[in-house]
Amino acid sequence: MRELFDEVAGQSQFDPQEAVRRHTRAPQRKRFYESAGVAEADGGFSVALDGRPIRSPSGKPIVVPTRAIADTVAAEWNAQGETIDPLTMPLTRFANSVVEGVIDRVDEVSEDAAKFLGSDMLFYRAGHPEALVAREAAHWDPVMFWAADTLGAHFILAEGIMHVGQPAAAIAAARSAFPADPWSVAAVHVVTTLTGSALLALALAHGFRDEDQVWAAAHVDEDWNIEKWGIDEEVAARRAARLVDFKAAASILQALRPAGG
Repeated sequence: MRELFDEVAGQSQFDPQEAVRRHTRAPQRKRFYESAGVAEADGGFSVALDGRPIRSPSGKPIVVPTRAIADTVAAEWNAQGETIDPLTMPLTRFANSVVEGVIDRVDEVSEDAAKFLGSDMLFYRAGHPEALVAREAAHWDPVMFWAADTLGAHFILAEGIMHVGQPAAAIAAARSAFPADPWSVAAVHVVTTLTGSALLALALAHGFRDEDQVWAAAHVDEDWNIEKWGIDEEVAARRAARLVDFKAAASILQALRPAGG
C-alpha cells in the first residue's frame, strides 16, 4: 500500500495539478483487501483494511480527528473497484499529506498560507467593464467587510494588478484567525492555494461563507471570461480536478469547525 500513494502524497495535496501529472506516470494497483472499516485509536480514529490500519507512504500511522472523517476515508477505500485510483480518494490523500507534511510543521504551513494576505486576490479589482466590477464586488466585498468587522483586518483595495502594500496590522489581525490544529491548517492551506485567497479560506473556516460561495468567488473572473469566450476543455479538466481537492478540504473545515463558529 505504501508505494500506491508515493506519487500523490505529501506536498502533492498542496499542488493538485502536480498530483495529476505524477499520477499519469504511475500505474494503478490492484485492490488487495476485502473491506475497509473504522476503529477508535489513540487521539482519534483509524481506518483499517481487513483489520490492518492504513499508514502513510513513509509508514506513519494515520489517525483522523473525527469519526465522520474516518467514515468518509473508509468509504473511499470501499468504493474502489478491481484497481485503486488515488485520484478518486481525496480525503485519503489529504490524510497522507497531514501526516507526512503538516503535523510536524504546523506553523510553517500556516505561514505559507498567510503569505497570501499580503497580495490576496480579493484586493485587486477590475476597472471595467462595469458588469464585471459589480460582480467582483458582490462576491468579494462581503468577505472584505467581514474581515474588517469580525477580524479587525482592514485591507486596502487596488484597481488592476499593480502591487499595493497592505498594513501590517491588517495582516497580523487576519493571521491570528488561522486555526491551530494540523488538519484545519492543512485544509486552509489547500483552499488558499486553490483559490488564490487566504481571506476566502478564512471565511470558509469560520463559517462565514460556504464552499459553493467560496468556489464561485474564487472564479469570478474566470467565469466571466467563459461567458464571453467559451470554455477551454483543458482548463475545465484542471478546474474539475482542483474542485475535488477543494471539496475535500472544505469538508475537513466543516467537520472541525467549533460549534457556533
